[in-house]
Amino acid sequence: MTNTLLLNASFEPLCIVPLRRAVILVLAEKADVLAADDMLVRSAMTAMAAPRVIRLRAYVRVPYRAVVPLTRRALIVRDDGRCQYCRRRVGAAGTVDHVVPRSRFPRRADAHCWDNVVLACRPCNGKKGDRTLAELGWTLDRTPVALTRRQWLIVGYAEVEPVWVPYLAAAVA
Repeated sequence: MTNTLLLNASFEPLCIVPLRRAVILVLAEKADVLAADDMLVRSAMTAMAAPRVIRLRAYVRVPYRAVVPLTRRALIVRDDGRCQYCRRRVGAAGTVDHVVPRSRFPRRADAHCWDNVVLACRPCNGKKGDRTLAELGWTLDRTPVALTRRQWLIVGYAEVEPVWVPYLAAAVA
């Protein structure tokens, strides 16, 4: 099943929807097709090219979100599904590790933020335990940061479709 990039009336990327939902929006005249595929979607009465990028006809107000929420799924996307200590691919089997242990923070709630959380395999997380990187002599290849708007949009999708790139480039800039 292919997916379709859904744009707001202002050409701002909103989300990625399944092909079936995209076809329904187009047939209900709620969206226009901006880019289509060679594949045909057929029904008893009509046939149309499979939409790859659609734009809503009416503007939808999207609540402003200053910070992308920290979720396990988002963390896997940010860290490319790899343990940040040994670089082994772990995917969904990875664990959430606090770079500076929660026990070392004055307020434990402050420790659970994008800057202090990385994906780790179970063996590395077990070895690290309640110690800091300096105590172990370990280093991180890259500093943990919050997800970007573009990364957040495609959370859960392996890669960006080439036809989406021109529409996503405007959102990142």
